[in-house]
Amino acid sequence: MSLLTGQTAVVTGGAQGLGYAIAELFIAEGARVVLGDLDLGATEAAAKQLGGEQHALAVRCDVTKADEVDALVAAATERFGGLDIMVNNAGITRDATLRKMTEEQFDQVIAVHLKGTWNGTKAAAAIMRENNRGAIVNMSSISGKVGLIGQTNYSAAKAGIVGMTKAAAKELAHLGVRVNAIQPGLIRSAMTEAMPQHIWDQKLAEVPMGRAGEPAEVAKVALFLASDLSSYMTGTVLEVTGGRHV
Repeated sequence: MSLLTGQTAVVTGGAQGLGYAIAELFIAEGARVVLGDLDLGATEAAAKQLGGEQHALAVRCDVTKADEVDALVAAATERFGGLDIMVNNAGITRDATLRKMTEEQFDQVIAVHLKGTWNGTKAAAAIMRENNRGAIVNMSSISGKVGLIGQTNYSAAKAGIVGMTKAAAKELAHLGVRVNAIQPGLIRSAMTEAMPQHIWDQKLAEVPMGRAGEPAEVAKVALFLASDLSSYMTGTVLEVTGGRHV
C-alpha cells in the first residue's frame, strides 16, 4: 500500500518548484492534493498536469490573509472529505542588504513566510484536532539557521518558522497532530536559478556534496514527515542541504 493512500493534503505555493514536487510525490503515494497559490491560472495548469480533479484541486490563495487560508483548507474538506496533511510552503524573496532594504520589502517577506505559515498551521490544526490526527510540515530554510547576507528579512522569517513549529508541536501533540519543519539549502528552482552566476557559484562551493539539490529530494523528506514513517516525530527540523552549514 502507498504511504498516503486515502489521505488529503493541502500544499501552499503548490503551482511550481518545491510545492509542485511535493504535490506530485504525494499524489504518487495515494493522496489527493489541494494546491493553493496566488496565480490561479498557473495553479489550475499544475492541477491538470497532476491528474485533474480526481487527484488535485486548484485554489487561489493569498497566505497572508487568514480568510483565504481558511477557505483553502475548507476546500479540502468539501472536495475530498477531510484534511490529513498541511504543507506550508508558499514563499517569496525580496533580497537586499540591510542598508538598502525597504520596510516594505521586510514586511512582505515576513507576511508571506511567517504570518502565512502561522495562518496555515492555525487553520489546519483547527480541523486536525477534531480528528485527533494530522501532520503539518513547515518550510523553513538553512538561511533561518545561519543567516545569509542580503536576507535579514528572509532569515528572520525562516528562523521564526522554526520557533513557531516547535511551539505548535508542543501545543498539538496531545491532540495527535504532529508539526515538523524542513530546512532546504541550495535547491534547483526558478527562484534560485535566477541568481547571478557568481552568487550561485559561491553557494555551490559551500556544499560538501558538490552539487545543488533537486526539488524531488526535498519532496521525499516532506513525504517522510507527512506519513506514518515519522509517527514519533514532532517539533523536529530536518536539513536538506548536502551538508552545507552543518
